[in-house]
Order: sequence, then structure tokens, then C-alpha cells
Amino acid sequence: MDMDGTIYLGNQIFPFTLPFLKGLEAKGIGYSFLTNNPTKSPADYLRKLSRMGIEITEDQMLTTSRSIVEYICRHFPSARRIYVLGTESLQELFLQSGYTLVGEDENLAPDVLVVSFDMTLSYRRLCKAAWWARQGVPYLATNPDWVCPTEEETVLVDCGSIQACIEAATGRKADKVLGKPDPTMLLELEERLGLEKDEVAMVGDRAYTDVEMARRAGALPVLVLSGETTREMLPEVSRPGDLVVADLGEFGRLLQL
Repeated sequence: MDMDGTIYLGNQIFPFTLPFLKGLEAKGIGYSFLTNNPTKSPADYLRKLSRMGIEITEDQMLTTSRSIVEYICRHFPSARRIYVLGTESLQELFLQSGYTLVGEDENLAPDVLVVSFDMTLSYRRLCKAAWWARQGVPYLATNPDWVCPTEEETVLVDCGSIQACIEAATGRKADKVLGKPDPTMLLELEERLGLEKDEVAMVGDRAYTDVEMARRAGALPVLVLSGETTREMLPEVSRPGDLVVADLGEFGRLLQL
């Protein structure tokens, strides 16, 4: 399951979420949470979910922050120096994983440039990231989202928009964009749990990330209309889920939970 817009919005859990999860548990159906939001570590999300009454293990919490650290470990095994546009939580995760963070005043090129959803973004650090992108440093991004869902009266500019800024300034796109719709996290989950593709449903509120990820991973795409995508928007969605429901409450009733 996706998180923001699916099980909660901002800091408010939906009233149908806990009954849905308890119904899954009663039926012996396993579940995990998967988010494109890299601003928090898996431990941060576990604490947030616990405050909402959801108790899960770290193995059930898949984040793009953890995914990008694991991706660099696999595909850039000699990398040690990372330039990160990201929150303190993401930076701390890199430090805990044994990497050195490169500052904006350093002139020695990093081994990898990481661009993320950064609510602490400064103009100076953005300009330095663009510089390293122009120099040809391997360039990875945590997620493609243009904006982050919020109940506040503002627009939360997300990682996709920051990537567009760097591309406009340098002509360089990220070499790899993790997070939905990239299927990496979901495929790794299927492999770890020993599941066949037709045993997995991916549930989320965005057709272009959640639904598309499910299709690329061979899972059942389920679109909920409790977040970014509304019923009024459906006629404009070119590839909605194989199953479209109002929310997890309706999905639970279809599953006879």
C-alpha cells in the first residue's frame, strides 16, 4: 500500500484504515507500506504509524530513502562520497550506511549525486547539485513526484520538480529515478517474501506512480480515490487501475474483510 493519500492524508489517518488492516490480519493477508516520500527514514515512519495506531516491523516499511542507499551499494560499490539534496533524515541514513557527505564548499567531485524531496532546500546547494550534474557525476533521484500531497494551503514542491529545475539549467536528466513507478522496490519485496506476481496487489492514489508501478512489476493495480486522484479526474486518467475504488474501506468490502 501507498501511504499519503491512501492510509492517511498528511498527519490525519483515514477512519477506514485501521478496520481495513485488522480485516487483512484476520484473513491472514500480509501487507506492507511503500512510499515515494524520502524525507523520513524507515524508523521515522514506524514512529509516525505507531502514533496512528499502526504497529508494523521495519521489513514492512519500504521507502525510497532506504531503496536509494541499497541501489548505490549494489551498483556503485566503490562509491564513498555522496552529494545529497535531501533532508537531515536522508543524510543521516547515508552516514549510518558508512558514506561521507560532500558539502557545497568542496571542490573534489562526489562519487554520486543524489537528488531528493528536500524541504530544507537552499539555493546554494541546488546550484552546486546542478554543477555536479553538469560535470557528469553519476546522478540518481529518489522519486519522480512533482508535488507531495498535503492538507495545507500550499504546494509542496517534490523531487520531480527539483529534477526539472536541474534539467532546465544543465540539460541533464537523472540517470536513474527510483521510487514509483520504477518497480524495483516492489520486485524486491516479491522476491524477499517468495511471492508470485499474481499474489500481489499494489494500492495507491496515483495512476502515474502507484498504478504504473504495479503494472511494471506484474502486480494487480488498485487505484483509490481518497488522495490525489478524485472521481472527477477519472475521465482524464489514461490508464487507471484494473480496480478503482473510493478508498480502502470499499476495497475491504470487495475482499469481504
